[in-house]
Amino acid sequence: MLNPADVLLKTKINLPVFKDKAVKRGHLLEMLSTGQHCRLTSICAPAGFGKTTLLGQWIFHTNVRAAWVSLDEKDNDLSRFWRYVAYSLASACCPQLTERMTPLLDSLSGSSVYTMIDAMINELDLLPDHASLILDDLHVIANQQIHQSLAYLIEYLPGNIHLYLSSRAALPFSAAKWKVRGEYNEIDAPSLLFTREEAAHFYKDVAQLSLSSSELEILLGFTEGWVAGLQLFAISLLASSNYDRLLQRMSGYDRNVADYLLHEVISGLPEDIHDFLLQTSVLQRLDFQSCDAVLQRTDSHAMLQRIITLNLFILPLNEERTWYRYHHLFSEFLQKELLIKHPQAWSELHRRASAFFAERQMMDEAIEHALLAKDYALAVKWLEQHIVTVLKRGEFSTLLRWFEAFPEPVRTLSPVLLLLYAFTLNVVGKFDRVDPLLDDLERSIADVTEEQRQEIRSGIFFVKANLVFSTRRFEEWFAHADLIYDVLPENPLFYNLNFNTSEPLIRRTAFGLKGLLSAQTEEVGKRFIAILQSHGWQDSLINLYVVQALAEGYYEWDRQEDSGTLLKQVEWIALQKQVAGLLVPNRITLARLRLVKGEYDSAKEAINETIVTVKEWTEYHWLPSLYAFRARIDLLEDNPSEAERVMDLLHLSAQDKPTLDKELEYLTFVRLLEAKGNTTDALRILETLKPLGKRDGCLLSMVEIPVLQALIHHKLGHRLQAFRYLHEALALGEQNGYIRSFLDEGERMARLLRDYGKQRRIVAKRQEWEGVSWDYVNNLLDRFAAGKPRAGSPPALPADGFLEPLTQRESVILGLLGQGATNQQIAAELDLTVGTVKVYLNRIYGKLGVSSRTQALLKAQDLGLIAP
Repeated sequence: MLNPADVLLKTKINLPVFKDKAVKRGHLLEMLSTGQHCRLTSICAPAGFGKTTLLGQWIFHTNVRAAWVSLDEKDNDLSRFWRYVAYSLASACCPQLTERMTPLLDSLSGSSVYTMIDAMINELDLLPDHASLILDDLHVIANQQIHQSLAYLIEYLPGNIHLYLSSRAALPFSAAKWKVRGEYNEIDAPSLLFTREEAAHFYKDVAQLSLSSSELEILLGFTEGWVAGLQLFAISLLASSNYDRLLQRMSGYDRNVADYLLHEVISGLPEDIHDFLLQTSVLQRLDFQSCDAVLQRTDSHAMLQRIITLNLFILPLNEERTWYRYHHLFSEFLQKELLIKHPQAWSELHRRASAFFAERQMMDEAIEHALLAKDYALAVKWLEQHIVTVLKRGEFSTLLRWFEAFPEPVRTLSPVLLLLYAFTLNVVGKFDRVDPLLDDLERSIADVTEEQRQEIRSGIFFVKANLVFSTRRFEEWFAHADLIYDVLPENPLFYNLNFNTSEPLIRRTAFGLKGLLSAQTEEVGKRFIAILQSHGWQDSLINLYVVQALAEGYYEWDRQEDSGTLLKQVEWIALQKQVAGLLVPNRITLARLRLVKGEYDSAKEAINETIVTVKEWTEYHWLPSLYAFRARIDLLEDNPSEAERVMDLLHLSAQDKPTLDKELEYLTFVRLLEAKGNTTDALRILETLKPLGKRDGCLLSMVEIPVLQALIHHKLGHRLQAFRYLHEALALGEQNGYIRSFLDEGERMARLLRDYGKQRRIVAKRQEWEGVSWDYVNNLLDRFAAGKPRAGSPPALPADGFLEPLTQRESVILGLLGQGATNQQIAAELDLTVGTVKVYLNRIYGKLGVSSRTQALLKAQDLGLIAP
């Protein structure tokens, strides 16, 4: 059954319901169709000029494929705005877009919106047909981030997508460059005015009023062809028995025409209709049930039908005509009158609306109405129920707007909401306001119980930690960590947030500092983990994400044992809690550790098992990263044909415009292209990706991409270009102590480093070598010279045949393995999940010093643990 909240959501992306009696405005429809040859069409005019009606008419008469979003003030949130755009496009023309965009939209608070838009553009570019995206009422959007990101979308729109913007105000960004290119189609207010012929047609055929030529001239003179004005006059004339007297009253009237006409319409209505309109004007979108609830009556369905019959300014929002809204001009006038005449009713009506929407589980609307009613206790109640959902949606601008609607937040909000207020301030970058708010919170909790005080302090610890990660003021963190309270409970609201919805490595995320590594970041991470674990929070997601990030950092620093130890701490809980955002980075890092030891089969097994697991969890969006890493292993084994077979699953092309959210896939594709001898396309993809990595500030991208550029150019004999790219990577690498980013490229990187060193000695005094020390280069060369284990050779075992003794459970599983039991059969026998069995098997392989099931059975037989 459809969730009621989904119905309200759909009304924002429904196409306008076509009015079959509307005046067909042929010349304007042609102007809109011209927009199919442009990237952007704008319709900018004040309220009541028929912008929405015209666009709806154009869609109907031309049968274009169109996605529609009716914007409102609540859409001043980056995540919310782009979620509606993606949802609308998915519904109208690109069904796969929702699945593709959801992980990126969920991670917007920690990644670049432009990465998400790049991915959206690529999906739209694949559409076989033309489509239009229409954003209605753009003037309600004041968020500069949205303006900038929308301008970016326009600049890079594929040729098959056309954007239409309707607004009461001028566009919030310059369209000059598109105008110069002939890619901008503009319809202004004078163009929208009714001509004499259109006005005559409207009164005769639509309003069914017989007007003389002179009466028509009076109306046109008063309204100057303003569409809403002509419609309002029609309503007044239909209700009047004396046209002449009504027209005479207009003579010499020089006040606001809209106010005059709206007053004429409202004052001429029956009292019950008038009251109904006033009171229901508090609803942004309405159906008969919401009207019944707000007005405490049972005949709203009949009242709505009367209003429709009177041809008042009410617009259906869906084909079933169950949801409606008042024309914005009409609604604004009614609300002003309600506030002036019945200020107390205003609050009570919003309070009832809040209760109604909360009962329907439309919590966004419930909170909005509670705030408009200034019923802050009610708003707090709904916010506490709904805030986790809003956090998961990543709508932090919305949260900030709600929090800042409360007077004196420290006195009005609960301690938990104050903590979330501080967390929100940190996420949106208002760092200077976080500590003062937390200080106020600490002063305000004197009267709560000790248990509550400890939980609040636990939340304060979390928020301060996030502030340190965001601002990188690590010295402050050490000072705060020294003052941490001895006993703090785990705060489930904060400590189990999912910090990763799309990245194959935690170090690529904002939480993972985008690849930044230093002795200080290591110390912060270790101290943070120690504090969490000392309080028993070792299984909390925030601890596991820090552990995983540190494990990845240790791998980069070539501290393999330290990395492996931390990976084991994460693996078990990631499987138990089914957190793919932890498991995928964990298994990729594990596979990389095994590759260093030359254990290719074992590395493949780790990736293949993870592929099976994420499929079981229906987390399909992680599969491309895993397939790409599996193909990378095949390339390391010098098996490009198998790598190509795996990469074919990803449907990448040398002609693609790569995006940063698929960087692992495209960089593997680059390696495959190079292996096949297609260095031209490989270099083109790298050149396209490179500025995206810099834009996002991702150090991993900013090192790996020039490393590949250097290797390819060196292979082609372009020595100076290769040295320049290598130097670029080394400069960043040295700043962060990167090692494996270079060692993992194998002997060809060693040759390039040696040539680079020779070139530096020849021209030692040139400034272009600045930023990379000889010590760093020699350290890398020394590590290459030390050599690596032969591919496939397991580490030497102690005399007893074990790296570590088997536990009782591991011995049982090994016995079942010897009996030929499958993973599923072992899981059923021991009442475990298949994922848990895989964890046990990996531990058994590690203790036996093998990398596969077959090797484990042979080793166990040799040791007499199972019968041959």
